[in-house]
Amino acid sequence: MKILTLNINSIRAHIESFLDILKSGEYDTILVQELKVETGNFPHNLFEEYGYNVKVFGQKSWNGVATFSKFSIEDVVRGMPNYSDINARFLETVIDGRVRIINVYMPNGESEDSPKFQYKLDWMRSFTDYISQYIDSEECVIIGGDFNVAIEDRDVWNPKNYIGSSISAPAAREIMMQWLNAGWTDVWREMHPDEVDYTWYGYRGRDTVGNGQGLRLDYFLANRAATKIIKTCEIDKSPRMADKPTDHCGLMIKID
Repeated sequence: MKILTLNINSIRAHIESFLDILKSGEYDTILVQELKVETGNFPHNLFEEYGYNVKVFGQKSWNGVATFSKFSIEDVVRGMPNYSDINARFLETVIDGRVRIINVYMPNGESEDSPKFQYKLDWMRSFTDYISQYIDSEECVIIGGDFNVAIEDRDVWNPKNYIGSSISAPAAREIMMQWLNAGWTDVWREMHPDEVDYTWYGYRGRDTVGNGQGLRLDYFLANRAATKIIKTCEIDKSPRMADKPTDHCGLMIKID
């Protein structure tokens, strides 16, 4: 099974490039973030012919997550059970009866001095508590999505430019490191220990992709059981290089 995670930055604005992904049939399961559309207004009719089951947790103009799969989607949980949140950021499912996938769009937080930064930290701390039940589970559990954190300076093209930013804030990084120290695997880093590459490239500036002006904000984390079945993890830049691109690349894993 090939699984893709992608922040689409509005499913309506970038529908053409997303349909190209579905038409290719390359991915069996696709985790999408930042839909920017309410659940009831999600354009299911545009995707029916491509053979994917779809579960959606949407929100008007902001946030929103959806999981597409050619396999069955069961045990759907919309919203983190231990955190009261008006924002649609969390969608947990079981795919094909054999892998539990948590699709997340974590808060941005803007800057360390923004009121939104405390919300980011509170959300991440609650997430820490929630996922603790899965780290030693015999069930394969994979977390994928846009974490809005560049966990190390090498995951930021120019760290000096991001001093004070929420995405490289020490407090946010510390929470992510707690997950790894507890036993979750940062799959891409595990398979590319010395590589520098990014999953987000801004729209401002000339050829930010070609100039390597990016951030690594998208991740797959795997519990101990899931780590054993993951074979590859690669960054798919094609969504960012489309005619009307999102500002994120895709991130792909392949599992047995």
